[in-house]
This record gives sequence, C-alpha cells and structure tokens, in this order.
Amino acid sequence: MQTTAAPAPARVRRRLEPARKRLLLASGIALLGAFLPWLYTGVGTVNGARGAGLWVAYAAFFALAGALLPKRRLSAFQGAVLAVVAAALSVWQVVHLASLVGFAGWMPGPGLVMSFGAGVLAGVAALELWRRPVEC
Repeated sequence: MQTTAAPAPARVRRRLEPARKRLLLASGIALLGAFLPWLYTGVGTVNGARGAGLWVAYAAFFALAGALLPKRRLSAFQGAVLAVVAAALSVWQVVHLASLVGFAGWMPGPGLVMSFGAGVLAGVAALELWRRPVEC
C-alpha cells in the first residue's frame, strides 16, 4: 500500500518595508564607518575603532537586529538608538576636537562622516517605522 503525503503549505514571504531597508542600510553604513579613519591630522590618522567608533559599531549591530525583527515599535526603538549614538558621538567628536585645538591641523575622515550620515538615516527610518500604520 502506497501512501501519498499532502504537499507542505507554501511559506508566505513578506517583503521588507522601505523603512526597514533604510534601517538595514544605515546599520551597514554605520558599521563600515566605525572602522574607517575618523580624523586626519598632521601626525597621522585616528581610526574610529580606537574610541567612539566601537560604540557606533555596537549600536549598528543592535539596529541590524532591530531591522530584522517583525515588531515595528521595537525596530523603531532600536533604530532610534543607532540614530542617537551615531549622530551624537560624531558631533561630540568634532566639538571636542574643536575645543581642544580649534579647526586648524585636522580634517574629518570618511568614517566620521559616514557615522553621522548613518545616524541621520537611522533616525528617518525609526520615525517612519514608529509613525506609519500597520498594514493588514
């Protein structure tokens, strides 16, 4: 006697929302920018991984996990954490260095600019995830 099993039900694959895609992009940019040079000086470069860049990398991994979660409010919170950490640490780095030596003798590096941009992008994504109504 031969038995035939019923075919397994097909899994429905949901597409990522545009806000989640933005949050994924922001976390990737922040993760890359965390390890690039943050400052160019006359003596050499200051790598982001030697200081505040590590905190940006931690927040980027936190936001990456949030972008993959199905809960919108939790994803928005995790994106907001990346936005605050990346933007605030980037601005703090510039203000701190300007207060120490002024604006002569150093230049912001690509990692600093990428971290700040990722913070802004994560903030936009977090706001969109928080405000947008849930679709059925």
